[in-house]
Amino acid sequence: MPVALPEEAIVATAASAEDHGYSSFWLNNPPNTHALAPLGRAAQYTATIWLGVGIIPLSHHQPAEIVREVEQNDLPLNRFYPGIGSGPGGGGVERVAEGIRVIRSQLQGRLVVAALGPRMCRLAGAAADGALLNWLTPQFAQASIEWVREGAREADRPMPRLMAYVRAALGDEAITRLQREAASYEAIPHYAAHFRRMGVSAMDTTITGVTPEDIQRGLSEWDGVVDEVVVRAVTAQDTVDDIRQILEAAKPAH
Repeated sequence: MPVALPEEAIVATAASAEDHGYSSFWLNNPPNTHALAPLGRAAQYTATIWLGVGIIPLSHHQPAEIVREVEQNDLPLNRFYPGIGSGPGGGGVERVAEGIRVIRSQLQGRLVVAALGPRMCRLAGAAADGALLNWLTPQFAQASIEWVREGAREADRPMPRLMAYVRAALGDEAITRLQREAASYEAIPHYAAHFRRMGVSAMDTTITGVTPEDIQRGLSEWDGVVDEVVVRAVTAQDTVDDIRQILEAAKPAH
């Protein structure tokens, strides 16, 4: 869910996600925002659910800053997924590789890397505990997973946890908002290249519908593809009621 929401709504949604049987609860972290503080608060009101940030762009946040904020906000490392990515600009793979090195030297726990293209997927396989795939179809995920597997094999280490960040919208207003978000991503060069590589539009990678059954049907296409689907709920107005509706609609079947 978006970090821009009031902290009270974030905490309440995290607790509700735990009650609904979700395995993890994630906040996004656009450049120059700070998701770790509200996640730290959410940790105080949850007991078992994993907390994730997807993702902190290293183009805007230094690894040492991330470590400092994790410690300052008392995030429980035994159930925390710190997610990092390159952000915009050249040298992204090298930037993430260095970020992994620095963060690992100072924090214990599971480090997740946002992986889009072949080189970043291989880096995730070689050096991360989780690979967070994004804006892709279940069918193309197989190619991304193979790149991750190649990286793990070359580094002689086990496969990281495979995750997919999947956007879902319930209702016409939410779908319209998702269409605007999809168009904005298609205008970003490295995402545009990603969609061309798959041969699909950004909207083709999302789950939309007007009933909970529609959302569950879309989620079922991911069964057995990855270890964990991270539902990025896109709502009409980002109200607590909107979020509760999609939380209920997308809740795990078991």
